[in-house]
Amino acid sequence: MTPSELLIDSLDRVLEDVTAVVDGLSEDQLTARPAPDANSIAWLVWHLTRVQDDHVADIAGTEQVWTSAGFAERFGLPFAAAETGYGHSSDQVGQVRAPADALVKYYEAVHEATRAYLRGLTEADLDRVVDERWDPPVTLGVRLVSVINDDTQHVGQAAYVRGLLEA
Repeated sequence: MTPSELLIDSLDRVLEDVTAVVDGLSEDQLTARPAPDANSIAWLVWHLTRVQDDHVADIAGTEQVWTSAGFAERFGLPFAAAETGYGHSSDQVGQVRAPADALVKYYEAVHEATRAYLRGLTEADLDRVVDERWDPPVTLGVRLVSVINDDTQHVGQAAYVRGLLEA
């Protein structure tokens, strides 16, 4: 298995989990919060998708799917198009409302753009520095692992919230 195939397999699992965690839920269930300042399933899935979209577009040198495929307009959220949810207040978390199919379609589009980028990677590419603001500088491999880690944490949180709804 190549590093590219390993990364793709990891993200294929995120797609499966994202699809499963929202499956059959109403918009009210997706926006339910187990505590007043907790994150909702809708926010968690939107946020993990926005972060993946933002980070992969940056390293690939492409426009984000959020804007290029019109998802920003379709979602109609009251945020700037560049928002990823990082640092959102409780009120902002509560403003993320979307039906399950919209959340899945956006993740699927980001997933496909990510897969297309990853298919062209070589092992040597993973050592390329993509962010010098950190010490040590962040390589492409580290950035991609960070994206996958962020995705799996947030989809796991969404699954936990779903479990609370079903309890």
